[in-house]
Amino acid sequence: MKFPCRIDKFVSHLTELPRTKVKAGIKKNKVTVNGETITKFDHSITQDDVITWQGEQIKYLGKRYFMLNKPAGYVCANSDELHATVFDLLHETNLKDFHVAGRLDLDTTGLVLLTNDGEWSHQITSPKKQKYKTYLVETKEVITEDSLQQLRHGVQLHNEKMPTSPALVEQLASYSLRLSIYEGKYHQVKRMLAAVGNKVVELHRENIAGIELDPTLEAGEYRLLSEHEVNIINAR
Repeated sequence: MKFPCRIDKFVSHLTELPRTKVKAGIKKNKVTVNGETITKFDHSITQDDVITWQGEQIKYLGKRYFMLNKPAGYVCANSDELHATVFDLLHETNLKDFHVAGRLDLDTTGLVLLTNDGEWSHQITSPKKQKYKTYLVETKEVITEDSLQQLRHGVQLHNEKMPTSPALVEQLASYSLRLSIYEGKYHQVKRMLAAVGNKVVELHRENIAGIELDPTLEAGEYRLLSEHEVNIINAR
């Protein structure tokens, strides 16, 4: 939300009520600004003004940043007709402007960042910024040295014109590896393993651009990012 803004727009946004209902409330003296009853719909307010609606103060909380440990079975979308979304796990107010900064597939687990700061999330999702996302990958077949080398050099994905950029790869065991990429193509990790003759059976994201998934968060739990974590993205 940008300030200054109209009082009817502000109240509608914060209460998630239709603008028509808010205007009707303004006519009935249900809105005050700094203790003064407001009757004009286009009254201009700033972020520092104290606003009440029906006697209750409503406040714009500014830019916010959350870390979520995503369980399987949730989609990274604001709404979905078939599945629960990651936003169903957030018990917060005023999430209408929020979005996921780097989506995960329905069956993929791990670190998801959610924010209402578009410029901040662009730093994460734009391939030009080269912000690495790190995944723990469990595979169906044994991971060969040849497949590791292919991933490190870039592989050709089906229906893509150019090969992937080189990945950072660490083999952990015969059927598991740690993979870091920054491009974010559709189902990229799964398609990369398919391109080297293997299949992903489990996928878990543990890091985004230096922000580590908090090990104290159980699946489905979340917390606000610290100022340090927010600044990790802005600093690079």
